[in-house]
Amino acid sequence: MKPAELSFSLDSLWVLLAAVLVIFMQAGFALLEAGSTRMKNSGHVAGKQILSFAISSIAFWAFGFAITFGEGNSLFGTHGWFLNNPSPSTFDSLSWANVPVSLKFLFQLAFAGVSLAIAWGGFAERAKLSVYFIFGTLFTILVYPVIGHWVWGGGWLAQMGMQDFAGSTVVHLQGAVAALVGTLLLGPRIGKFNANKTPNAIPGHNQVYSVIGCIILWIGWFGFNPGSTMGTSGAFFGYVALTTNLAAAAGAIAAILTAQLLVGKADISAMVNGVLAALVAITAACAFVEPWAAVVVGAVAGAVTFWTSVYFEKKGLDDPIYAFSVHGIAGIIGTVSTGFFASPRLVKITGVGQPGLFYGGGFHQLGVQILGVLGAFVYVAAVSFIILFILKKTIGLRVTAEQEVSGLDISEHGAYGYPEHLDPKYKGQSEMSSSAN
Repeated sequence: MKPAELSFSLDSLWVLLAAVLVIFMQAGFALLEAGSTRMKNSGHVAGKQILSFAISSIAFWAFGFAITFGEGNSLFGTHGWFLNNPSPSTFDSLSWANVPVSLKFLFQLAFAGVSLAIAWGGFAERAKLSVYFIFGTLFTILVYPVIGHWVWGGGWLAQMGMQDFAGSTVVHLQGAVAALVGTLLLGPRIGKFNANKTPNAIPGHNQVYSVIGCIILWIGWFGFNPGSTMGTSGAFFGYVALTTNLAAAAGAIAAILTAQLLVGKADISAMVNGVLAALVAITAACAFVEPWAAVVVGAVAGAVTFWTSVYFEKKGLDDPIYAFSVHGIAGIIGTVSTGFFASPRLVKITGVGQPGLFYGGGFHQLGVQILGVLGAFVYVAAVSFIILFILKKTIGLRVTAEQEVSGLDISEHGAYGYPEHLDPKYKGQSEMSSSAN
């Protein structure tokens, strides 16, 4: 086999493996979110991950990939619908990757699916199933691809040199802002707040599920960040894996220590969210910062997002899995961090943007990063609000109070995730079986 053929085969195999790892993150989200919510909604919360990825797969194939990476203008792509490649220049924005367009699509689809999964966090335990179909489709066509094009598809932020290697803004901030808008329009869950506006704890039903989900997501991130090299040449993916892991470890430690300091308990859920927040933050910076800076970025994200999750809840925001803090605040921290920490040697390797402020690069890159965050935030918030507000005024966003109290498992799907615990028909049989044994 010729060297060029071998390189093509190795790169293709690596991108396929990375795509599978990112797609498998859906299992992590299913366990994390189901474990972090109540038993009566567990089947619904887990099952919607399959629905979410199915919706994003079809919508991204039909329109989303073309809008993100297709030939077009500085705002959105206008060619390549249904993955049609009418000319060699249709997907030039991805020409740097030496793999077939089918694998480029599969890898980028996995990212779109993650962003949509994040958005659903703000809808948990009270949104209608029909909303997932409609908003999921429109998010994957009108929201996610536009920011993707701005940053990764040759759009105006790419032309300015915005540094977002694997999607702290493109993937995580987008999903988080949509989750925030959904949370605000849906309102809090029944019983979350008292008459005096103080919050009540609504603990998840299975902390072990949440921990296992976190571990799966941590592993999946080795497809997310290192996979974004989309090639094996120079083995740069190994360096990206190193910074990714260091940040996650720092986030776990910083978050559990912050929880101990602020609330007097080494909270397990805080540690889980600290890992995820750190991974979200390093997603933009993993290819641009030195290992010591990765530790700093991860620790700051883990600590800050624990504080923001407590703060937002006290201010009346019922974000069941803290999607906006973990993916939004951490996404902002990670995106802005390269404006401070981007190393000259790594900027040279990636060929994107300029060195950060702490390396003598001045305020230019920091300004670009802040502008990118603001632009993405405003666009996603505005379009998500318009879509969800129209849905609220037409079909409605929220299930009835009776359905919410009984749980979405039974009201939307006709069966409980834990029938032997929640359904009287099976509970009696379970007790009889236990007695017999």
